[in-house]
Amino acid sequence: MNEPDLKQRWARILPAVFVTYSLAYLDRSNYGFGAAAGMAGELHISGQRSALLGALFFLGYMLPQIPGTAYASRHSARRLVFWALLAWGSFAALTGVIRNFWLLAADRLLLGTAESFVFPAMLVLLTRWFTKTERSRANAILMLGNPGTIVWMSAATGFLIHAAGWRTMFLLEGIVSVVWSFLWLVLVRDSPDEAEWMNDASRAELRRELEGEQRALPSVFDLHVAFRYPNVPRLCIQYFFWSLGVYGFVLWLPLTIGNAAGLPIYITGLLTAVPYLFGAILMLVVAHRSDRSRERKRYIWPLLVLAGMALGTSCFAAPHSFLWTYAFVLVAGGTMYAPYGPFFAIVPEMLPKNVAGQVMALVNSCGAFGGFAGTYLVGLFQAWTGSAQAGFLLMSLSLVVSGIIIAGMRPLPREVSA
Repeated sequence: MNEPDLKQRWARILPAVFVTYSLAYLDRSNYGFGAAAGMAGELHISGQRSALLGALFFLGYMLPQIPGTAYASRHSARRLVFWALLAWGSFAALTGVIRNFWLLAADRLLLGTAESFVFPAMLVLLTRWFTKTERSRANAILMLGNPGTIVWMSAATGFLIHAAGWRTMFLLEGIVSVVWSFLWLVLVRDSPDEAEWMNDASRAELRRELEGEQRALPSVFDLHVAFRYPNVPRLCIQYFFWSLGVYGFVLWLPLTIGNAAGLPIYITGLLTAVPYLFGAILMLVVAHRSDRSRERKRYIWPLLVLAGMALGTSCFAAPHSFLWTYAFVLVAGGTMYAPYGPFFAIVPEMLPKNVAGQVMALVNSCGAFGGFAGTYLVGLFQAWTGSAQAGFLLMSLSLVVSGIIIAGMRPLPREVSA
């Protein structure tokens, strides 16, 4: 008789999930490098229009997530991610070909729409493969595609632009996603029942644990009931402010470092990578400790408040010392990413699987709206003032507010009993 062996999931599922989200994050974030490398000047795009292009991605990103997640929950997350990879890789490559501003604006909007399905679909996928005691770590490895991508993208994209220009950079980095879509289809299965590499004992053991978790949760019949849980709107508002800080930071940090230090683009890329490397390390540490203690909230809010304070302090240090400014940016970049694993473990532990996926999509959609606000407002303030200070103060305040909201969140009595 075969013995249960659940360790294979970590080597089979999570590398594919990480690479996919990493490519998604590459194709949304390399716009900041293109803008810093002269894209705006070559296309005669004003500062306000450049901010709009960076932000349009998030308008497309926020709209289709709930219906897309419903499809992933009821049918196939694997197939949804495959088609999304094909679409966003094509739109990302077109960014390097289009020469008209409004066509470029439409392309950024469609890129966001294509990518909108990926993250909530993969969160749904992970709930089918990993239990409550593993979920923060599984989420963290998925989310490592965020800061982890910036680490290698900042170096690779900077050198690629230096060697071949920003147009070639967009083209090549988009094609990679198209090629990967077919590998994703081969490597990933929707559930343990479809995985030929998993033995019957392992399937039965995992099924028993996951079904036991579902029985412990309160019954929620539809989304209308779930949305009336007070903690659902709190999480939506909190993630709006968190994402406002994060995405403004991601898209405008390369330009800010390049302007402040007067360095060439490939050195700017290397300096930009370090805060994300710090964030990736902290994500793994925080997720591990959260799963061991089965605590979520206390591993989220202190780090977000610290990130906001460090980012605000960097603004005041900027006129005096680039080294001190960069040191505080390093702390902010690391701590704003660290809590993602425990954060996305909250909803599946609060609501049953028939609604948890759509609620996570709603929370992520609010984050996309925060990303739009952060990207547009930070870029707008940069264009108006000629300085990054106002935008960084806005991001600082947003991160502190997001931490305070999580700190004040209390579980409902039925959640406690569950």
